[in-house]
Amino acid sequence: MFVLDWIVIGVFALFLIAVVLWVFKQKQHTSGDYFLAGRDATWLAIGASIFASNIGSEHLIGLAGAGASSGMAMAHWEIQGWMVLILGWVFVPFYSRSMVYTMPEFLEKRYNKESRTILSVISLVSYVLTKVAVTVYAGGLVFKEVFGIQSIWGIDFFWIAAIGLVLITALYTVIGGMKSVLYTSVLQTPILLLGSLIILVLGLKAVGGWEQVLEACRSVQVNEYGDSMTNLIRSNRDANFPWLGVLIGSSIIGFWYWCTDQYIVQRVLSGKDEKQARRGAIFGAYLKLTPVFLFMIPGMIAFAMMKNGVIVNGEVFTLNSADAAFPTLVSKLLPAGIKGLVVCGILAALMSSLASLFNSSAMLFTIDFYKRFKPEASEKTLLYVGRMATVVIVIFGILWIPVMKSVGSVLYNYLQDVQSVLAPGIAAAFLLGILSKKITPKGGMWGLIAGFVIGITRLGAKVFYTSSAGLTSGDNWFKNLFYDVNWLFFCGGMFLFCILVILLVSCFTAPAQASQLKGLTFGSITPEQRAATRAGWNKWDVIHTAIILGITVLFYVYFW
Repeated sequence: MFVLDWIVIGVFALFLIAVVLWVFKQKQHTSGDYFLAGRDATWLAIGASIFASNIGSEHLIGLAGAGASSGMAMAHWEIQGWMVLILGWVFVPFYSRSMVYTMPEFLEKRYNKESRTILSVISLVSYVLTKVAVTVYAGGLVFKEVFGIQSIWGIDFFWIAAIGLVLITALYTVIGGMKSVLYTSVLQTPILLLGSLIILVLGLKAVGGWEQVLEACRSVQVNEYGDSMTNLIRSNRDANFPWLGVLIGSSIIGFWYWCTDQYIVQRVLSGKDEKQARRGAIFGAYLKLTPVFLFMIPGMIAFAMMKNGVIVNGEVFTLNSADAAFPTLVSKLLPAGIKGLVVCGILAALMSSLASLFNSSAMLFTIDFYKRFKPEASEKTLLYVGRMATVVIVIFGILWIPVMKSVGSVLYNYLQDVQSVLAPGIAAAFLLGILSKKITPKGGMWGLIAGFVIGITRLGAKVFYTSSAGLTSGDNWFKNLFYDVNWLFFCGGMFLFCILVILLVSCFTAPAQASQLKGLTFGSITPEQRAATRAGWNKWDVIHTAIILGITVLFYVYFW
């Protein structure tokens, strides 16, 4: 790093501080102000926040690393602008008119209070054990690679970078709440996009163009069925990414993440009305088309540079590991000043992702646990509890890092594996709950329970059968079902099973009252609500939606 790089980073930090101080001066009297920015966010802030919250260190390390190791296989998870459109067009009207703060609160309105508690517990545990820990862990690795510093004062620089990142992010999240997350996202998103675009252009120039990348990746066979790193659709007998399993599994995980997860949906809940929330989702869908090009393809470029022995600054380009692809490109390719700008982009992604996690987690605890047991609590008390909950979540996230550090070599797989068993039950409960008013409160609740129990069993089986005891245990039906089945097919099977549980229980239990369901399912929307939704979009929303879907189809055709 040069002096100019540090100056650029310093200027970025001053801008960030100025934004947070400005937000802090804005009065936040209520929990709604703190957690949902007073519900007055516009489409620009919502879309930028959706994107910036989604892009974290698992992309900078994991997605670029996936590109360097397996090519286009993970692109299905990243070309999901169409899934953000489903959030905007299908789910935003239901969420907006319900006036809820959290997704568990929505399930309580649709089903019962037990469903709310179950989803709150699942969400909080998953945030701390996966998203917070993974983001912090990968963030430490990114900065260690980019700065090239091994230790300071005898302390591993990984820990200094990781904990420093958490503390800085927690500080501005605790102070500013959702409003600071939204406004800093507007500042950070263009920096991240510009920095990654520069890496893409310079990487293609260094390797000799796109055809050189394709040639290098096509020469690597990923299975015995003729598929190469450039194939998006692979043989259904592929051990890791069978095409049918990928299409089913990525859609279920994507639906859960983009349409029902508090972490993302909280962005659209902060919209001032349905129109702004929907347009924010459409803008977010446009931005969601970019990660494949900004992170995955640079990973493939890094692989091609290494395979072709490209010389950069007098040295042959090498990678310490696939996960080091993006930070290595940053440190090797960029000139002084530009490197500082891209480091700001990386810093922006990490901080925005963490800030969104902290705010969402604190909101879940405050609204879905504390306020339920202390309904008389004042707004001042709720604000204090929200800030303290953020601090506690930060501490738990840091304490979990050593565990994550021990599984760093399978970081991205770990994250996707956990999400593949968390998603099906939740996705089934939300989807059926909105599609049909015949789904009963007990049906939705037992669907959630079934999904959670099966998911925990699958994770437990994975831990056991990869241990020394499990390796010598021999074959049995339990191992064949809960361990040997491909993770993507298992995800699809879980989803179908949870749907069957919901439908079966709904046949034998009492339906919800009509007053409870008003406006929460397609069959219970009033004419007034339907008219309000129709007034919230015009032909331009439809045109932009068609453009996003068209780009997605073209991408699949090109990389088929």
